[in-house]
Amino acid sequence: MRNWLLPEYIEDVLPAEAMRIEVLRRKLLDLFKVHGYQYVIPPMLEYMESLITGVGHDLDLATFKVVDQLTGRLMGVRADMTPQAARIDAHLLNHQGVTRLCYAGSVLRTKPDGLALTREPLQIGAELYGHAGIESDIQIQRLLIKALQAIGIDEIHLDFSHVNVFGSLIETSQVDPQLEQDLYAALQSKDQPAVASLTKTLDHTTREALLNLTELNGDKAILAKAFNVLPATPAIKKALDSLQQVSHAIDQLGASVSFDLSELRGYHYHSGIVFAAYAQGYKGPLALGGRYDEVGQSFGRARPATGFSLDLRGVVSALPPAKSDMAIYAPASDDGALANKIESLRSEGHVVIEALAGSDVDLAELNCNRKLEHYNSGWHVVDVVKS
Repeated sequence: MRNWLLPEYIEDVLPAEAMRIEVLRRKLLDLFKVHGYQYVIPPMLEYMESLITGVGHDLDLATFKVVDQLTGRLMGVRADMTPQAARIDAHLLNHQGVTRLCYAGSVLRTKPDGLALTREPLQIGAELYGHAGIESDIQIQRLLIKALQAIGIDEIHLDFSHVNVFGSLIETSQVDPQLEQDLYAALQSKDQPAVASLTKTLDHTTREALLNLTELNGDKAILAKAFNVLPATPAIKKALDSLQQVSHAIDQLGASVSFDLSELRGYHYHSGIVFAAYAQGYKGPLALGGRYDEVGQSFGRARPATGFSLDLRGVVSALPPAKSDMAIYAPASDDGALANKIESLRSEGHVVIEALAGSDVDLAELNCNRKLEHYNSGWHVVDVVKS
């Protein structure tokens, strides 16, 4: 057995990519900071009831579980940091007004997903608590667009849905939990024949509305169609009005928008608008987000909440290859002037690699395209002449 092999979908991040990820991580956290988002570092391990309370069955299946040797209780390795941020807001900070939190760290999932198809995404995100209005949804979406632009991604596209459209239809018709779950699965796959079969016993209005959901996807014109073909209940009207407002706001930022009213991602977790960000050259969503007002209640205090997160490793894996920073080679010497020159270069941000006496030197392996040479009574940086 080769003891250096890693588990499937777990891999090392090598120097060039690791540095690029770290540079972007810092850039995004600095962006969040100037927008008022405070950085938190939740623990890797928590008791299972804390990790998955209020977030549905899917996160339970995605979580690796271990037994605490101190207490015998079941613990989980975090698969998503969003519920942890909600716990910090509701239970530890206990602020009465709006709270903005951000985070960045590895999460572990039982199955690979995301752009990088990894079981260890590097999740970075921002969450806003304490405001129930559409204005906070728009603020979060604007921050997401700025974050993707900071990474170097242009021509951003946001796809929106609203879980209360489906939720209102289910509640009005008093659909039993099993049928609700079956309809949810059928709508996610846009399987209109399955929806037709499942809704045979429902009233005509609800049945037609659920069938229409499978086709209500496309550009802004879809919202006008939705107003015409869906029941004019207060909940549905409010949901569609909200989608119109975010559409107008995102248009002003230069991003394109679309809508898919059968998209119910996180239906048992989200409570309002949900969205996904896309860009050309990426095979899947770059970031996911939405409103989840009910999660804080599980931690003893209901708080309106909205936010987004992305897998930084996945986003970086789809970017064009980065040019690694070239270094300057410094010979082994006790010359104080050389030491001063090296420190001066490093203070300016240059990478300087000092030689070790007696070691073989391969400048290409060290990624050095320049070196320090002594002439004219001083040390100077010169280009490496390739042989």
